Amino acid sequence: MIDWKKYLIVFFITLGLFLTALYLSNYFGNKKIDQLKAIQDKISIDILSSETQFSLLSELSCKNVSDTILSSELYDLGGKLEWGQKNLGITEEVSYLRKYYSLLQIKDYLLMKKISARCGVKSAFILYFYTTAENCSECEKESLVLTALRDKYPELRVYSFDYSTDLSAVKAMLHIYKIKDTALPALIIDDDLLTGFYSVEELETRIQESFKLQEKESKN
Repeated sequence: MIDWKKYLIVFFITLGLFLTALYLSNYFGNKKIDQLKAIQDKISIDILSSETQFSLLSELSCKNVSDTILSSELYDLGGKLEWGQKNLGITEEVSYLRKYYSLLQIKDYLLMKKISARCGVKSAFILYFYTTAENCSECEKESLVLTALRDKYPELRVYSFDYSTDLSAVKAMLHIYKIKDTALPALIIDDDLLTGFYSVEELETRIQESFKLQEKESKN
């Protein structure tokens, strides 16, 4: 004789576990969405603030220019985007903000190059192109090297770009500097293309040369 009571108990227990799992999945999914929206709102404010500063700096005289205003904010902004990418995945929102961040980096690079030349602000610039760890075993190591150098030299500005970013401005830079996906990581220092991994010591020499070159140009 079939024990229907036993089967009903098992059925309701299984149903309860399924509904609980479904609820938790939706709950944590919604939490992730809320986290992303919070980051997006904060970054939107940061972007508006940065763009306003771009306009202000372009009108200021040299005596009012601070050489750390924009790049430090972009560095913080990049950290927030990195957190969002790692914890929330490559969502459409994160991908969009990553493109916007790349544009801000390019704007900062062009502006600070002009300010450096016009006002004699001591700076060195590195454009860094990378891709995923699966396709570039040395990219993560190079990122750590650049972080260490940036901490050591406050005047150093490092702008990082994902090779696969679907953005015309990034693609234009890849074309201008003739960067190929088979030669990553790639660095641009004083318009020179360096491909493959470079150690702290090797890049430090190039950075110091860049400072000397800038000093020579400002005197002329």
